[in-house]
Parts: sequence; C-alpha cells; structure tokens
Amino acid sequence: MRDLLGAPEAEWKAERAKVETEGWGARLLAHQDEDGQWAGGAFVPRGFDYREWQQVGQPWTATTFALSQLREFGLDPVTDRARRTVELIGANARWDHAGQPYWEGEVEECINGRTVADGAYFGVDVSSVVDRLVGERLDDGGWNCERANGSSRSSFASTINVLEGLLEYERATGGTPESRDARASGEEYLLQRHLFRRLTTGEPADERFLTFLHPNRWRYDILRALDYFRSAAALTGAAPDRRLGEAVDRVRSRRRPDGTWPLDWSLPGRVWFDVDDGPGRPSRWVTLRAMRVLKWCDQTP
Repeated sequence: MRDLLGAPEAEWKAERAKVETEGWGARLLAHQDEDGQWAGGAFVPRGFDYREWQQVGQPWTATTFALSQLREFGLDPVTDRARRTVELIGANARWDHAGQPYWEGEVEECINGRTVADGAYFGVDVSSVVDRLVGERLDDGGWNCERANGSSRSSFASTINVLEGLLEYERATGGTPESRDARASGEEYLLQRHLFRRLTTGEPADERFLTFLHPNRWRYDILRALDYFRSAAALTGAAPDRRLGEAVDRVRSRRRPDGTWPLDWSLPGRVWFDVDDGPGRPSRWVTLRAMRVLKWCDQTP
C-alpha cells in the first residue's frame, strides 16, 4: 500500500496496525516467551544441540531472528506490545557468545548490523554498537564477520547486514558524520562490484547472489541489495546509481509470465512457520521487493 500503491499514510498505517493481531505478525508474537525472548535464547534456542546445526541446519527461532522478521512484517514500533518486547529483551536476553546484554551487541558484524537495524527501528539506543561497527570498517570500505579471525577483505553478506543497520539508525536518529561516511563507503564497496562481481576478475563472486531467497537472514543476494538502495533513496532522495543497472536487468528478466517472481531457495533449519510456498513457487515477499525496486528505477528520470 505504501511502496507500490502510494496509499495515504492514514490508510497504510491502519493496515500496519493489524500486524500485531492478524497474520504472520500475530503468529510470531504468539510464540514469544514471557520474558520477552523467543525460544529462550538470543541467537540459538535454549538448550540447543549443535549437532542439529550440522545435520539439519541453523535454527531460526531465537530472539534475534524473530525481531528481524517483526521489523520486516512492519510491526508498529510505538505500540505497547512492541515497547514492552524491547524492554524485556533488554532486561533478560544475553548473547550466547559471552553473555553480553542484548542491546549492547555481540562480536560479529553481521549480528551487530541486524541488532542495530532492529534496535533503531524499535526505538532503542544502539549508538554504542554503531560506533563499534564504524570502527570495524575495513580498508576496502565494507565489513567482514571474519575480521576478528584475520580477514582483511570485506564480504557482501557482512556489508549488507551492516548497511541495513546503519540506514535504519540514520532514519531514526539522523546518524552521525562517522556513521554516514561509513554507510557511503559500504555502498561504494557494493557498487564497485556491480552488486555481485569480483573486483579482481569481474566474475560473479557467488552464483547464489543471482538467485532469490527469503527470509534472507544473514544471506546476501542482489535483490536484497537493490531493495537496500531503494530504501536508502527514500530517505536521501538519491537517484539509482548507473552501476545498479546490470543487477536491475537480472531482476527484471526473472519475472514470470503471471507477473510474479519465484522463491529460488530457502535456508534449512528450524522455523516457527513458513511464509512462502517453497522453492520454485511464486513468492509474495520476493515479488514485493522486485516490484518496488523496479518502480523506483523506472520512475526515476
């Protein structure tokens, strides 16, 4: 209603109010623990056996992934339920890494980028995590979760997770000169690579970057990156950079005869419920993203 139909704010806000009580948003909130968490843990469920990760896949039912989905669903951040949720998480959730308080962040840039995005969206002061991310930027302009293990080159996935967090922080607070500069350098990292190519050879860095996934969790693809640039432009008024063109053409070429876009693959692992009908089938979320990206590109002179 907001991004495609241009509905008046009063209309789409009234629809957004239903996220708490109807559909996927209500289903996800129904799984919330009394202490504000999901599945009893910050990153993995309480009592999780890591053999399941090896045999089945990473679980996606813990607090951090639930919060990100609620943000994506559009849960109104000013409702009593949303405010109470972030307060309870701040009081009770601790990161699995070393017991850090949830809203103070963990050690991995991917995780902290999403924590900043969720915190900023829901009105939490995450400025200390933002400052840490700004200081962890690599010389090529982006980020890599393996930096602490010696990596000196950025990754597409780490960079998009941090960029989304910095954008949400800027939308909520205006950002700082340092965070805005970091966001610009991260964007340039992706743009120099046309969103999916290696800078050294020009070959695709990963063929899966050209396929469509939802929910992305921490994973990267060109549609996620394009939707980030569209969202950033909604804040800044920037026109599409010409270096987005190849990725845009690839998204356009994947449109099905019925006007939808498919879900190409999904991540294995435990979930509360599915939001798509499976790989190879039309995806409402992928279609929404593709349509609003193309609308932005096609309506910009």
